[in-house]
Amino acid sequence: MTSTARLPVEGELPSLAGATTWLNTEPLTPAGLRGRAVVVQFCTFSCVNWLRTLPYVQAWDRTYRDAGLVVVGAHSPEFPFEHDVAQVRAALDVMGITYPIAIDNDFSVWRAFDNHYWPALYFADTEGRVRHHHFGEEDYERSERVIRHMLADAGATVGDDLADVVADGVSLAADWDTLGSPETYVGYARADGFVSPGGFRLRHGRVYDAPARLRRNEWALGGAWTAEAQVTSLDEPGGRIVHRSRARDVNLVLGTRGAPARFIVRIDGEPPSEAHGLDVDEAGHGTVAEARLYQLIRHPGAVTDRTFEITFIDAGAQAYVFTFG
Repeated sequence: MTSTARLPVEGELPSLAGATTWLNTEPLTPAGLRGRAVVVQFCTFSCVNWLRTLPYVQAWDRTYRDAGLVVVGAHSPEFPFEHDVAQVRAALDVMGITYPIAIDNDFSVWRAFDNHYWPALYFADTEGRVRHHHFGEEDYERSERVIRHMLADAGATVGDDLADVVADGVSLAADWDTLGSPETYVGYARADGFVSPGGFRLRHGRVYDAPARLRRNEWALGGAWTAEAQVTSLDEPGGRIVHRSRARDVNLVLGTRGAPARFIVRIDGEPPSEAHGLDVDEAGHGTVAEARLYQLIRHPGAVTDRTFEITFIDAGAQAYVFTFG
């Protein structure tokens, strides 16, 4: 096994003191973590890129905790609903996360690390020195070998095999070879590809129309919506969002302004059938009950350009961002 002596020292493990609260632990400090290898991952619970890394990080926690590893999640929220500690706790509990979570609602920990990404991993050795980092998805074997090297250099026994990881559902890796659509924000501040005639009316309600035909990565609203910087909210029943995409998976971060909101999904005008996602039945029916990422489509066959449409039966639905896989 290669020693971490070959890894550069990138600095000291930054302070975690800016966390507004902690889940699954008492507050942690770099001094208190001395003698343990540490992995800090920046996350936010509706982010599909983080969700796809989660099986690996959880496997590292399970496999190496007794050997001296501490995994710390730094939850720095992207959307307003992710500031709600009760919602964060409930979401992470459903995911089975038991390692320490620093709630970073003020982005103080984020700034201490000079971080700019969800997800981002930082690896510190038992002497509190940052030895490696990785931004985004993938590179899992390299990351795990850094962990193993840090533990072995500290005298721990780590065995011969890498951690056993099972990734499925929302956490299944994207089909990068066929993916042709980028994440698409539905709030006006970061929206690209929006083609409803007349564009957005900012922060005020209006009735939108969707063109009959869209090119790849164009999208449109139909019905009465109010567009704000991070979220667009449905004012009257029957509103729809149409997106022309090329991807195996279509996900959409959704919430509501109160009561649950029912919806119907169509692909090229037809029910999704076997292409339905986890949050939709074969007929295309689903319900937004809480703010989170909803997997709406997973194509089982060839990936081609398709027109996705979601129509909301109830008013009050809120749409934040499309992500694809």
